[in-house]
Amino acid sequence: MTSKLTTLLFSLINLTSAYTPLSDASLSLIPSGSSDFDPLSGALLSPILIPRVPGTPGSETAQHHFVNFFRTHLPDWTVQWHNSTATTPATGNKQVPFRNLIFRRDPPWATEGDVARLTLVAHYDSLYKPEGFIGAIDSAVPCALLLHVARSVEEALRRKWVGMGEGDGLGEEVGVQVVLLDGEEAWVTWTDEDSLYGARKGCWDGILTSNRALAESWAGEGNGAGTFSTQMESISLFVLLDLLGSANPTIPSYFAKTHWAYEHMATAERRLRKLGLLETKEAKPFLPDLQKKSYQFTMGYVLDDHVPFMERGVDVLHVIPTPFPPVWHTMDDDGAHLDISTIRDWAKIVTTFVAEWMDLDGLLPPLASAEKPNKGGHEKEEL
Repeated sequence: MTSKLTTLLFSLINLTSAYTPLSDASLSLIPSGSSDFDPLSGALLSPILIPRVPGTPGSETAQHHFVNFFRTHLPDWTVQWHNSTATTPATGNKQVPFRNLIFRRDPPWATEGDVARLTLVAHYDSLYKPEGFIGAIDSAVPCALLLHVARSVEEALRRKWVGMGEGDGLGEEVGVQVVLLDGEEAWVTWTDEDSLYGARKGCWDGILTSNRALAESWAGEGNGAGTFSTQMESISLFVLLDLLGSANPTIPSYFAKTHWAYEHMATAERRLRKLGLLETKEAKPFLPDLQKKSYQFTMGYVLDDHVPFMERGVDVLHVIPTPFPPVWHTMDDDGAHLDISTIRDWAKIVTTFVAEWMDLDGLLPPLASAEKPNKGGHEKEEL
């Protein structure tokens, strides 16, 4: 009992004090993704700029892209599938498969139930109608951004954890996971029943417990004798990216409870801008609510994959623009209507947030040659 209480105490201390701002030198080493976000040939983004309706070949193509990326480039990350099925208003009695993917990187010495995980989330499915809908901002770009973030912090995580053991790492049981959710989109009209299939809605048959949607499954899935009794409790912060990739986004701070996390991300953006490390130099801040006061928060928020997790007590940072970009749910939501400079700036902002959360100052590797700016800075790409 004493050991468990000690572990819990150090974990709580770590969660409240480990967020370490990066030095200016470390900020200069945050990669932008360079050509990886090119919609025609980019290694991260272009393979998923296809229709990705659940249960279709396009969805399987996206799944294979994600899994192959981690297995090839990030072999120390574990890969987990979470499967469920459900009927939809568009498919009648047919059970549609929904397949969530969880990619996880924990300290090598830590036991499952003792790790508090920063949880980075996006949905990868696309709309059922109109036929041929791509969903570039909704939500291929956020998925590609999370692949970039995972790759960008991996070497620093390895450097941090190498040689550390349970004794040296006491209080360092902090991991990171990327969750790519299926079935966020409504098939006909957004309702509680027709939306969030992978996160919330599964076909419960009383036997196949794996057939529950992810939030329900994680709320009831035990972690053994560790500090956190369920997978849900081990989520330290749920960071959901959605509708990113259009120029001039405005991301409000939606929740007073997690405004502190928003402040960290907004501060990171401002520091990157001040150092001239972002490409959208003339843009207003993507995250403008840095000085938002407690009395300015309302009860309103955008319905999205975070809802079933938030309803179970998880802290959420929702990174989604208001108003929505003009291409939202139109056939113009494709690669040709993306702003690549904005995407690469998001890559730097989100990577910085994760690197600071994981306390990686001084551990980031040098930039690859393709990432090093020319004397005149990055060239802005126009499509």
